[in-house]
Amino acid sequence: MHLILLGPVIRCLEAMIKYLTLWKKGGQEEPYVSLTRKKMLINGEEVLIEWEVGHSIRTLAMHRSAYKRMSQIQAFLGSVPQLTCQLYVTLISAEVPLGRAVLIVFSLISVTYGATLCNMLAIQIKYDDYKIRLGPLEVLCITIWRTLEITSRLMILVLFSATLKLKAVPFLLLNFLIILFEPWVKFWRSGAHIPNNIEKNFSRLGTLVVLISVTILYAGINFSCWSALQLKLADSDLVEKGQNWGHMGLHYSVRLLENVIMVLVFKFFGVKVLLNYCHSLIALQLIIAYLISIGFMLLFFQYLHPLRSLFTHNVVDYLHCVCCYQHPRDRVENSEPSVDAETRQSIV
Repeated sequence: MHLILLGPVIRCLEAMIKYLTLWKKGGQEEPYVSLTRKKMLINGEEVLIEWEVGHSIRTLAMHRSAYKRMSQIQAFLGSVPQLTCQLYVTLISAEVPLGRAVLIVFSLISVTYGATLCNMLAIQIKYDDYKIRLGPLEVLCITIWRTLEITSRLMILVLFSATLKLKAVPFLLLNFLIILFEPWVKFWRSGAHIPNNIEKNFSRLGTLVVLISVTILYAGINFSCWSALQLKLADSDLVEKGQNWGHMGLHYSVRLLENVIMVLVFKFFGVKVLLNYCHSLIALQLIIAYLISIGFMLLFFQYLHPLRSLFTHNVVDYLHCVCCYQHPRDRVENSEPSVDAETRQSIV
């Protein structure tokens, strides 16, 4: 509906009119509408910041937020299918015309930008009370992480599809449907009702349409990369606010297993579509690229996350929990012989 009602055009024109109005007034803003309060971490300490928000600033902020969310839709429901299609055609035809190369580059830039924004929006949504600033190093780490993750994932999907042709459709469709219906299954199992306070002007049907649209976008993002958010349809905010390490770990574990299976299918059953390139080398490079992307993701959450000091547990703690059940058993097993030895000595 946003596109049908020419939302981007209207928002752009309104933003230009607002800027022209402020320019004519010499930058003098009308009296503020409200005060905005945000927390900010400065040298590890929380500092409360207040500033006035006027009519123009509030309108421009609303447009900026709308454009950020529209970039998600454009990237994952528009550029990802386009990029996948162009890569598939290039793989089959074994040629790259200039027009197709330009389209592939722009689609990849769009997807990477959308995925990077996805991370920033996820941080803003989870920590709404805080004013967040990402430095160049943090943005660079996210960009490398997302570029490697999306590129390797889409290339693996393309090679798998080129190998099995139509036989790959049921597997990919089942994969997408599982992601699509996962939030609804959790919602149904929780026994909750559809939230009524998503928007004041929404009817029950309108709320249902919004939930379905958000779920489709969520599935589209998770099909190609991690969404950085977990949907919670029973909540009015629609997302899980806590830092869910288990959900992230499960996503990347399942995706890594899927990628390995699809790469093995390509290696053993793939046709020679890449001229003189070795299939084993291609498969190894794609898996290594995906593992490197996971490494950059762990690096970001461990050292570069702007609010990592608020985490109750970090990445190292979560990885340590994998082995934390084994160590107590070893200690108990090691302690039992010593007790028996002491008992024997006391008897003697």
